Amino acid sequence: MKNLLLIICIALIFSCNDNSNVKTLDKIDPKIASEINTLEGAWKLVSYLNFGEDGRIDTIPSSNTNKQIKMYSATKVMWSRTRISDSIDWFAYGNYKIKNGVLTEVLEYGSKSMNEVIKERTEFVFNVSINENKFSQIELDSLGHPILAENYIRLE
Repeated sequence: MKNLLLIICIALIFSCNDNSNVKTLDKIDPKIASEINTLEGAWKLVSYLNFGEDGRIDTIPSSNTNKQIKMYSATKVMWSRTRISDSIDWFAYGNYKIKNGVLTEVLEYGSKSMNEVIKERTEFVFNVSINENKFSQIELDSLGHPILAENYIRLE
């Protein structure tokens, strides 16, 4: 009888444990949630959003004639784009980091056409929203207004 009473007391102690400090993703600040959901893996561009000065947003879906894939490791990024409508190759490689909902990519080199861009600018900064199987990177202008967003789905 004493053993049974002891087991019941121990069970009550553990069942009354305060779990209020345990956070689930739906209770976490979106900026922190973006850092919990990792970019590591392969991603396919599914659409662009162009933000007009007049407040209009144009959605441009990706297609078989306009493909873009991004690959992220723990610290490296590489992307490639193909457009059947032109013969210019587009790809780049570099480092990235995410902090407080901001994705910063620092490109080291790329295709001939991308190297021309990298000569002028190596760092690309985006607001980022990451879920388990999709993410969006949003480029802002100098006043903090969105210019362009790229929406991706996870391939693996």
